[in-house]
Amino acid sequence: MSPDLYYIPYDTFLADVRAVAASVAQGDWQPDFVIGIGRGGLVPAVFISHQLNLPMLSVDHSSKVADFADELLGKVARKSAGGERLLFVDDINDTGGTIDHIRAALTDAGCDSGNLRFAVVMDNVRSKARVDYRAQTIDRDSDKRWFVFPWEAVGTAATITQEALSVPERLA
Repeated sequence: MSPDLYYIPYDTFLADVRAVAASVAQGDWQPDFVIGIGRGGLVPAVFISHQLNLPMLSVDHSSKVADFADELLGKVARKSAGGERLLFVDDINDTGGTIDHIRAALTDAGCDSGNLRFAVVMDNVRSKARVDYRAQTIDRDSDKRWFVFPWEAVGTAATITQEALSVPERLA
C-alpha cells in the first residue's frame, strides 16, 4: 500500500499558526511560555512564540531517549506549580498519545493543570486527547492522508513514505 502523501503548502501552514496565535491572544487565558514538543511542534512553536512575543522552551518527546523529555517536563512542571502558564504546541494531535504522555508526565511532576494548555496546527476529532487551540480539524475515520508539514518536506520521498507506513492504522 502506498500512502496518500499530502504536502502542506507553506502559506497554509503560516495562516494556520497565525490562526492559533490569534485564538490564544484573544482568549482570557494568556501563557507565560510557549513550549514546542519535539520534533513536529518545534517549528509551529517558534512561529507562535514570535507572534505572541513570548519566550519559547522545548521538550523532545519524539527522540525516545529514555528520561530526556521527562526530565525537561519536570522542569517546566515546576514552573507551572510556581504560577507560570504553559502553552504546549505540537503539529498534529492524531491519536492523542503524545499529548496524553506529556499531560501524565507533567501531572506526575506536580504540574498545576490550570496553568496548562495545548495547541496544535491540526486536530483529529477522533483523538483520545483534547486540545485547547487548533487551526484545522480532520476526521481520521474519513481522512487517511499522511500530512507532510513544510519542514518535513525536505526529507526524501522514501523516508517520508517509510514514516507514514510505520503507522498503518492511520492510513487504512
